[in-house]
Amino acid sequence: MTKLKQLWSSFLVLAVVVIGARAVPITYLESAVAKGAVCLDGSAPAYHFDKGSGSGVNNWIVHMEGGGWCTDIATCVQRKSTMKGSSKLMNKDFGFSGILGGKQSTNPDFYNWNRIKVRYCDGSSFTGDIEAVDPANKLFFRGARVWRAVIDDLMAKGMSNAQNAILSGCSAGALAAILHCDQFKSILPKTAKVKCVSDAGYFIHGKDISGGSYIQSYYGKVVATHGSAKSLPASCTSTMKPELCFFPQYVAKTLQTPLFVINAAFDSWQIKNVLAPTSVDKSKAWKTCKLDLKKCTAAQLQTVQGYRDQVLAALAPVRAATTSGLFLDSCHAHCQGGSAATWSGDKGPTVANTKMAKAVGDWFYERSTFQNIDCSSLNCNPTCPAVSTED
Repeated sequence: MTKLKQLWSSFLVLAVVVIGARAVPITYLESAVAKGAVCLDGSAPAYHFDKGSGSGVNNWIVHMEGGGWCTDIATCVQRKSTMKGSSKLMNKDFGFSGILGGKQSTNPDFYNWNRIKVRYCDGSSFTGDIEAVDPANKLFFRGARVWRAVIDDLMAKGMSNAQNAILSGCSAGALAAILHCDQFKSILPKTAKVKCVSDAGYFIHGKDISGGSYIQSYYGKVVATHGSAKSLPASCTSTMKPELCFFPQYVAKTLQTPLFVINAAFDSWQIKNVLAPTSVDKSKAWKTCKLDLKKCTAAQLQTVQGYRDQVLAALAPVRAATTSGLFLDSCHAHCQGGSAATWSGDKGPTVANTKMAKAVGDWFYERSTFQNIDCSSLNCNPTCPAVSTED
Protein backbone atom coordinates (compact mmCIF):
# COMPACT_ATOMS: atom_id res chain seq x y z
CA MET A 1 0.00 0.00 0.00
CA THR A 2 2.86 2.37 0.85
CA LYS A 3 4.48 1.77 -2.54
CA LEU A 4 1.17 2.50 -4.25
CA LYS A 5 0.91 5.79 -2.36
CA GLN A 6 4.45 6.71 -3.35
CA LEU A 7 3.75 5.88 -6.99
CA TRP A 8 0.53 7.88 -6.90
CA SER A 9 2.37 10.83 -5.33
CA SER A 10 5.01 10.68 -8.07
CA PHE A 11 2.28 10.55 -10.70
CA LEU A 12 0.57 13.61 -9.21
CA VAL A 13 3.84 15.55 -9.20
CA LEU A 14 4.47 14.55 -12.81
CA ALA A 15 0.93 15.56 -13.75
CA VAL A 16 1.39 18.98 -12.19
CA VAL A 17 4.64 19.45 -14.09
CA VAL A 18 3.02 18.40 -17.36
CA ILE A 19 0.22 20.96 -17.02
CA GLY A 20 2.68 23.77 -16.53
CA ALA A 21 3.65 24.08 -12.89
CA ARG A 22 7.33 24.51 -12.11
CA ALA A 23 9.04 21.41 -10.67
CA VAL A 24 11.11 22.48 -7.68
CA PRO A 25 13.80 20.10 -6.33
CA ILE A 26 13.92 18.99 -2.71
CA THR A 27 16.41 20.37 -0.17
CA TYR A 28 17.36 18.11 2.75
CA LEU A 29 18.28 20.05 5.87
CA GLU A 30 20.97 17.67 7.09
CA SER A 31 22.41 20.24 9.52
CA ALA A 32 19.18 20.04 11.55
CA VAL A 33 19.75 16.40 12.52
CA ALA A 34 22.45 17.32 15.05
CA LYS A 35 19.93 19.66 16.72
CA GLY A 36 17.42 16.83 17.02
CA ALA A 37 15.15 18.49 14.48
CA VAL A 38 14.07 15.38 12.58
CA CYS A 39 11.12 13.56 11.03
CA LEU A 40 9.31 10.77 12.88
CA ASP A 41 11.87 8.22 11.68
CA GLY A 42 14.89 10.41 12.50
CA SER A 43 15.54 11.53 8.94
CA ALA A 44 16.37 15.14 8.04
CA PRO A 45 13.65 17.75 7.46
CA ALA A 46 13.06 18.81 3.88
CA TYR A 47 11.65 21.65 1.84
CA HIS A 48 11.43 22.92 -1.73
CA PHE A 49 12.70 26.44 -2.47
CA ASP A 50 11.99 28.48 -5.61
CA LYS A 51 14.01 31.70 -5.36
CA GLY A 52 12.45 35.11 -5.84
CA SER A 53 13.37 37.53 -8.61
CA GLY A 54 13.01 41.16 -9.58
CA SER A 55 10.71 43.07 -7.23
CA GLY A 56 10.14 39.87 -5.23
CA VAL A 57 13.70 39.12 -4.11
CA ASN A 58 13.03 40.27 -0.54
CA ASN A 59 9.54 38.81 -0.29
CA TRP A 60 8.92 35.36 1.18
CA ILE A 61 6.07 32.88 1.38
CA VAL A 62 6.65 29.81 3.56
CA HIS A 63 3.94 27.25 2.90
CA MET A 64 3.57 24.14 5.04
CA GLU A 65 2.36 20.86 3.63
CA GLY A 66 -0.70 19.13 5.09
CA GLY A 67 -1.40 15.49 5.78
CA GLY A 68 -3.34 14.85 8.99
CA TRP A 69 -1.85 13.73 12.31
CA CYS A 70 -0.81 10.63 14.20
CA THR A 71 -2.37 10.25 17.63
CA ASP A 72 -0.52 7.41 19.35
CA ILE A 73 2.46 5.09 19.05
CA ALA A 74 0.70 2.71 16.65
CA THR A 75 -0.41 5.37 14.16
CA CYS A 76 2.93 7.17 14.36
CA VAL A 77 4.84 3.93 13.73
CA GLN A 78 2.65 3.37 10.70
CA ARG A 79 3.20 6.94 9.54
CA LYS A 80 6.99 6.86 9.79
CA SER A 81 7.13 4.34 6.96
CA THR A 82 5.45 6.83 4.59
CA MET A 83 6.53 10.15 3.09
CA LYS A 84 4.51 11.88 5.84
CA GLY A 85 6.93 10.49 8.41
CA SER A 86 10.22 10.17 6.56
CA SER A 87 12.05 12.45 4.15
CA LYS A 88 13.72 9.35 2.72
CA LEU A 89 10.39 8.44 1.11
CA MET A 90 9.47 11.87 -0.25
CA ASN A 91 9.26 12.68 -3.94
CA LYS A 92 12.34 14.60 -5.04
CA ASP A 93 10.50 17.28 -7.00
CA PHE A 94 7.33 19.21 -6.26
CA GLY A 95 5.20 21.12 -8.75
CA PHE A 96 4.51 24.66 -7.54
CA SER A 97 1.11 26.10 -8.44
CA GLY A 98 -1.71 28.10 -6.90
CA ILE A 99 -0.46 30.33 -4.08
CA LEU A 100 3.07 29.00 -4.78
CA GLY A 101 2.81 29.37 -8.56
CA GLY A 102 5.59 31.10 -10.47
CA LYS A 103 3.48 32.57 -13.28
CA GLN A 104 2.32 36.16 -13.15
CA SER A 105 -0.83 35.28 -15.07
CA THR A 106 -2.08 32.86 -12.40
CA ASN A 107 -0.44 34.25 -9.24
CA PRO A 108 0.00 37.98 -9.92
CA ASP A 109 0.83 39.12 -6.38
CA PHE A 110 3.27 36.41 -5.29
CA TYR A 111 4.69 34.80 -8.47
CA ASN A 112 8.18 36.31 -8.11
CA TRP A 113 8.50 35.93 -4.33
CA ASN A 114 10.83 33.43 -2.67
CA ARG A 115 8.40 30.51 -2.41
CA ILE A 116 9.01 27.59 -0.06
CA LYS A 117 7.06 24.37 0.44
CA VAL A 118 7.95 22.83 3.82
CA ARG A 119 7.41 19.06 3.78
CA TYR A 120 5.36 17.54 6.59
CA CYS A 121 6.94 14.56 8.33
CA ASP A 122 6.16 14.88 12.04
CA GLY A 123 2.41 14.26 12.35
CA SER A 124 1.78 17.07 14.87
CA SER A 125 1.33 20.21 12.72
CA PHE A 126 4.95 21.05 13.57
CA THR A 127 4.29 21.24 17.35
CA GLY A 128 5.90 18.11 18.86
CA ASP A 129 8.94 18.29 21.11
CA ILE A 130 9.92 15.27 23.21
CA GLU A 131 13.60 14.67 23.87
CA ALA A 132 13.40 10.99 24.77
CA VAL A 133 13.31 8.35 22.05
CA ASP A 134 11.93 4.94 22.98
CA PRO A 135 14.33 2.32 21.55
CA ALA A 136 11.38 -0.03 21.09
CA ASN A 137 9.68 2.14 18.44
CA LYS A 138 12.44 4.64 17.53
CA LEU A 139 9.96 7.48 17.08
CA PHE A 140 11.10 11.10 17.15
CA PHE A 141 8.45 13.62 18.20
CA ARG A 142 10.21 16.78 17.08
CA GLY A 143 7.81 18.76 14.86
CA ALA A 144 8.39 22.10 16.62
CA ARG A 145 12.15 21.70 16.23
CA VAL A 146 11.70 20.90 12.55
CA TRP A 147 9.71 24.08 12.02
CA ARG A 148 12.27 26.25 13.79
CA ALA A 149 15.22 24.62 12.00
CA VAL A 150 13.64 25.30 8.61
CA ILE A 151 12.83 28.92 9.51
CA ASP A 152 16.37 29.49 10.84
CA ASP A 153 17.83 28.03 7.64
CA LEU A 154 15.67 30.30 5.50
CA MET A 155 16.69 33.29 7.62
CA ALA A 156 20.32 32.46 6.86
CA LYS A 157 19.45 32.22 3.16
CA GLY A 158 18.05 35.74 2.97
CA MET A 159 14.74 35.81 4.83
CA SER A 160 16.46 37.97 7.48
CA ASN A 161 16.19 40.75 4.89
CA ALA A 162 12.49 40.19 4.20
CA GLN A 163 10.33 43.18 3.38
CA ASN A 164 7.13 41.13 3.01
CA ALA A 165 6.46 37.63 4.33
CA ILE A 166 3.60 35.15 4.55
CA LEU A 167 3.37 31.97 6.60
CA SER A 168 0.78 29.71 5.00
CA GLY A 169 -0.24 26.10 4.61
CA CYS A 170 -2.88 23.58 3.62
CA SER A 171 -4.94 21.52 6.09
CA ALA A 172 -2.67 20.34 8.96
CA GLY A 173 -0.05 22.70 7.51
CA ALA A 174 -2.55 25.57 7.57
CA LEU A 175 -3.27 24.80 11.22
CA ALA A 176 0.49 25.03 11.77
CA ALA A 177 0.47 28.44 10.07
CA ILE A 178 -2.05 29.67 12.65
CA LEU A 179 -0.29 28.06 15.61
CA HIS A 180 3.12 29.49 14.61
CA CYS A 181 1.84 32.78 13.19
CA ASP A 182 2.88 35.15 15.99
CA GLN A 183 6.18 33.32 16.47
CA PHE A 184 6.93 33.67 12.76
CA LYS A 185 6.35 37.43 12.97
CA SER A 186 8.60 37.70 16.03
CA ILE A 187 11.49 36.07 14.14
CA LEU A 188 11.20 38.25 11.02
CA PRO A 189 12.62 41.80 10.84
CA LYS A 190 10.48 44.34 12.71
CA THR A 191 10.28 46.43 9.55
CA ALA A 192 8.75 43.59 7.50
CA LYS A 193 5.06 43.28 6.67
CA VAL A 194 4.20 39.81 8.01
CA LYS A 195 0.86 38.04 7.70
CA CYS A 196 -0.47 34.47 7.76
CA VAL A 197 -2.79 32.53 5.44
CA SER A 198 -4.69 29.38 6.39
CA ASP A 199 -6.14 27.25 3.58
CA ALA A 200 -8.51 24.62 5.04
CA GLY A 201 -6.81 24.77 8.42
CA TYR A 202 -9.60 26.27 10.47
CA PHE A 203 -10.63 23.03 12.16
CA ILE A 204 -13.45 23.80 14.55
CA HIS A 205 -14.21 22.59 18.07
CA GLY A 206 -17.41 21.14 16.72
CA LYS A 207 -20.14 18.83 17.93
CA ASP A 208 -20.41 15.50 16.13
CA ILE A 209 -23.53 13.50 15.27
CA SER A 210 -23.55 11.91 18.75
CA GLY A 211 -23.69 15.33 20.43
CA GLY A 212 -20.15 14.99 21.74
CA SER A 213 -16.85 16.33 20.43
CA TYR A 214 -14.75 13.48 19.09
CA ILE A 215 -12.30 15.95 17.58
CA GLN A 216 -11.42 17.33 21.02
CA SER A 217 -10.37 13.91 22.29
CA TYR A 218 -8.54 13.30 19.00
CA TYR A 219 -6.52 16.49 19.30
CA GLY A 220 -5.94 15.72 22.98
CA LYS A 221 -4.19 12.53 21.92
CA VAL A 222 -2.06 14.38 19.37
CA VAL A 223 -0.97 16.94 21.98
CA ALA A 224 -0.20 14.26 24.59
CA THR A 225 1.64 11.89 22.23
CA HIS A 226 3.86 14.60 20.71
CA GLY A 227 4.40 16.72 23.83
CA SER A 228 2.92 19.69 21.97
CA ALA A 229 1.70 21.76 24.93
CA LYS A 230 4.88 23.82 25.31
CA SER A 231 4.93 24.67 21.59
CA LEU A 232 1.36 25.97 21.43
CA PRO A 233 0.73 29.73 21.77
CA ALA A 234 1.21 30.72 25.43
CA SER A 235 -1.46 33.39 24.99
CA CYS A 236 -3.92 30.49 24.69
CA THR A 237 -2.44 27.81 26.96
CA SER A 238 -2.22 30.27 29.84
CA THR A 239 -6.01 30.25 30.06
CA MET A 240 -7.13 27.00 28.38
CA LYS A 241 -6.32 23.30 28.27
CA PRO A 242 -3.52 22.60 25.75
CA GLU A 243 -5.71 20.43 23.51
CA LEU A 244 -8.17 23.31 23.12
CA CYS A 245 -5.30 25.47 21.90
CA PHE A 246 -5.03 23.16 18.89
CA PHE A 247 -8.29 24.74 17.70
CA PRO A 248 -7.87 27.95 15.67
CA GLN A 249 -10.99 29.56 17.15
CA TYR A 250 -9.29 29.84 20.55
CA VAL A 251 -5.86 30.82 19.22
CA ALA A 252 -7.38 33.50 16.96
CA LYS A 253 -8.80 35.33 20.00
CA THR A 254 -5.34 36.49 21.06
CA LEU A 255 -3.52 36.38 17.70
CA GLN A 256 -1.56 39.57 17.09
CA THR A 257 -0.54 38.94 13.46
CA PRO A 258 -3.06 39.47 10.63
CA LEU A 259 -4.62 36.20 9.47
CA PHE A 260 -6.49 35.34 6.27
CA VAL A 261 -8.73 32.28 6.41
CA ILE A 262 -9.66 30.39 3.24
CA ASN A 263 -12.16 27.68 4.08
CA ALA A 264 -15.16 25.79 2.79
CA ALA A 265 -18.25 26.04 4.99
CA PHE A 266 -18.86 22.39 4.14
CA ASP A 267 -15.21 21.34 4.38
CA SER A 268 -15.01 17.75 3.13
CA TRP A 269 -12.45 16.63 5.73
CA GLN A 270 -14.39 18.15 8.59
CA ILE A 271 -17.71 16.64 7.49
CA LYS A 272 -16.04 13.20 7.51
CA ASN A 273 -13.95 13.54 10.65
CA VAL A 274 -15.40 16.25 12.88
CA LEU A 275 -19.14 15.98 12.19
CA ALA A 276 -19.45 12.27 11.41
CA PRO A 277 -16.31 10.41 12.59
CA THR A 278 -16.49 6.66 12.07
CA SER A 279 -15.98 5.94 15.77
CA VAL A 280 -19.27 7.59 16.75
CA ASP A 281 -21.26 6.41 13.73
CA LYS A 282 -22.06 3.05 15.31
CA SER A 283 -24.84 2.18 12.86
CA LYS A 284 -22.73 3.29 9.85
CA ALA A 285 -25.65 5.46 8.75
CA TRP A 286 -23.21 8.15 7.60
CA LYS A 287 -20.73 5.85 5.85
CA THR A 288 -21.81 6.65 2.29
CA CYS A 289 -23.34 10.06 2.97
CA LYS A 290 -20.16 11.68 4.28
CA LEU A 291 -18.22 10.53 1.21
CA ASP A 292 -20.86 11.67 -1.27
CA LEU A 293 -23.37 14.23 -0.04
CA LYS A 294 -25.68 13.34 -2.92
CA LYS A 295 -26.33 10.07 -1.08
CA CYS A 296 -27.41 11.76 2.18
CA THR A 297 -30.98 11.65 3.43
CA ALA A 298 -32.93 14.87 3.91
CA ALA A 299 -32.30 14.67 7.67
CA GLN A 300 -28.57 14.16 7.15
CA LEU A 301 -28.39 17.12 4.77
CA GLN A 302 -30.08 19.21 7.46
CA THR A 303 -27.35 18.12 9.90
CA VAL A 304 -24.66 19.01 7.33
CA GLN A 305 -26.29 22.40 6.88
CA GLY A 306 -26.22 22.84 10.63
CA TYR A 307 -22.47 22.25 10.60
CA ARG A 308 -22.11 25.49 8.66
CA ASP A 309 -23.68 27.30 11.61
CA GLN A 310 -21.01 25.81 13.86
CA VAL A 311 -18.31 26.99 11.44
CA LEU A 312 -19.69 30.53 11.41
CA ALA A 313 -19.79 30.63 15.21
CA ALA A 314 -16.18 29.40 15.41
CA LEU A 315 -15.09 32.12 12.97
CA ALA A 316 -16.32 34.88 15.28
CA PRO A 317 -12.82 36.00 16.41
CA VAL A 318 -11.65 36.19 12.78
CA ARG A 319 -14.69 38.20 11.75
CA ALA A 320 -14.22 40.52 14.72
CA ALA A 321 -10.62 41.43 13.84
CA THR A 322 -10.38 44.30 11.36
CA THR A 323 -6.98 43.09 10.15
CA SER A 324 -8.27 39.59 9.33
CA GLY A 325 -9.37 38.31 5.96
CA LEU A 326 -12.00 35.67 5.23
CA PHE A 327 -12.92 33.76 2.08
CA LEU A 328 -15.62 31.31 3.19
CA ASP A 329 -17.21 29.55 0.25
CA SER A 330 -20.09 27.09 0.34
CA CYS A 331 -18.20 24.35 -1.47
CA HIS A 332 -17.72 20.73 -0.36
CA ALA A 333 -13.92 20.92 -0.66
CA HIS A 334 -10.64 20.91 1.25
CA CYS A 335 -7.46 22.85 0.39
CA GLN A 336 -8.43 25.12 -2.47
CA GLY A 337 -5.39 27.36 -2.88
CA GLY A 338 -2.92 24.76 -4.10
CA SER A 339 -3.83 24.70 -7.78
CA ALA A 340 -3.96 27.48 -10.33
CA ALA A 341 -7.45 26.32 -11.34
CA THR A 342 -9.00 26.97 -7.93
CA TRP A 343 -6.65 29.78 -6.83
CA SER A 344 -7.27 32.07 -9.78
CA GLY A 345 -8.68 30.07 -12.70
CA ASP A 346 -11.81 30.94 -14.65
CA LYS A 347 -13.59 27.91 -13.20
CA GLY A 348 -12.36 28.40 -9.65
CA PRO A 349 -14.70 29.35 -6.80
CA THR A 350 -15.66 32.97 -6.26
CA VAL A 351 -17.07 34.71 -3.20
CA ALA A 352 -18.47 38.22 -3.63
CA ASN A 353 -17.53 37.89 -7.32
CA THR A 354 -13.87 37.59 -6.33
CA LYS A 355 -11.32 34.82 -6.84
CA MET A 356 -9.29 33.82 -3.80
CA ALA A 357 -6.00 34.97 -5.40
CA LYS A 358 -7.32 38.51 -5.72
CA ALA A 359 -8.92 38.42 -2.27
CA VAL A 360 -5.67 37.38 -0.58
CA GLY A 361 -3.53 39.74 -2.66
CA ASP A 362 -5.76 42.75 -2.01
CA TRP A 363 -5.82 41.93 1.71
CA PHE A 364 -2.06 41.44 2.00
CA TYR A 365 -1.16 44.65 0.21
CA GLU A 366 -4.07 46.48 1.88
CA ARG A 367 -5.55 47.57 -1.42
CA SER A 368 -8.88 46.64 0.12
CA THR A 369 -10.31 44.57 2.97
CA PHE A 370 -11.91 41.20 2.30
CA GLN A 371 -14.16 39.40 4.73
CA ASN A 372 -16.88 37.67 2.79
CA ILE A 373 -19.16 34.72 3.44
CA ASP A 374 -20.75 32.81 0.58
CA CYS A 375 -24.42 32.01 0.07
CA SER A 376 -25.78 29.83 2.86
CA SER A 377 -26.78 26.47 1.43
CA LEU A 378 -24.81 23.53 0.09
CA ASN A 379 -24.36 23.72 -3.70
CA CYS A 380 -25.72 27.28 -3.81
CA ASN A 381 -22.51 28.55 -5.44
CA PRO A 382 -22.26 27.43 -9.10
CA THR A 383 -18.53 28.21 -9.18
CA CYS A 384 -17.70 25.49 -6.63
CA PRO A 385 -15.45 22.80 -8.17
CA ALA A 386 -15.50 19.08 -7.48
CA VAL A 387 -14.11 17.98 -4.08
CA SER A 388 -10.49 19.12 -3.80
CA THR A 389 -8.02 17.75 -1.27
CA GLU A 390 -4.27 18.07 -1.05
CA ASP A 391 -3.85 15.52 1.72
